[in-house]
Amino acid sequence: MEKNQRLYGPTFHRLRADTPACAEYRGRMELNNIVEMPPKGASRLNKPRASSSRNRPRIVLADDQQEVLRTVSRLLKHHYKIVGAAQDGERVLELVRSEAPDLLVLDIFMPGLNGIETANRLRASGCRVKVLFLTVLEDTDYVDAALSVGGLGYVLKAHLVTDLLPAIREALKGSVFISPSLRAS
Repeated sequence: MEKNQRLYGPTFHRLRADTPACAEYRGRMELNNIVEMPPKGASRLNKPRASSSRNRPRIVLADDQQEVLRTVSRLLKHHYKIVGAAQDGERVLELVRSEAPDLLVLDIFMPGLNGIETANRLRASGCRVKVLFLTVLEDTDYVDAALSVGGLGYVLKAHLVTDLLPAIREALKGSVFISPSLRAS
């Protein structure tokens, strides 16, 4: 094949099908349906790189469960810069003040200050961080409470893999995202 020959159809990259990068890449492929072939002799290790960390939105994660923090961090690390993680509301307040993130991904049930109280305190202090709630609570009263304290998103942990990235994109644009399974009920 020649250096600039185009390939129609599947990509030459070997991405794991269950990764967000693969889903995003597939989405771009469906739009363009054309992929440039790498130059002859190019290594397959030359995968597309994530944008530099200076350009990526900064995110603070907050959840009382360490495993959830690790999972969310792994899911987001190629798209966003994780600047801190907290397991209680007081630590969230400190991190948001010191790190000035673009977005806070916040659980509702945490020790000390819960997520709703934390978001309310941030809002009352004039902090302009965008807040996205990530929770197990499938109750519309909690959705209303989250939105009333300035939340721009409400994602169910059960739908973390499918809903979190789109919710973050919407929140960063200033739009509201609610997990589709909640909107249906």
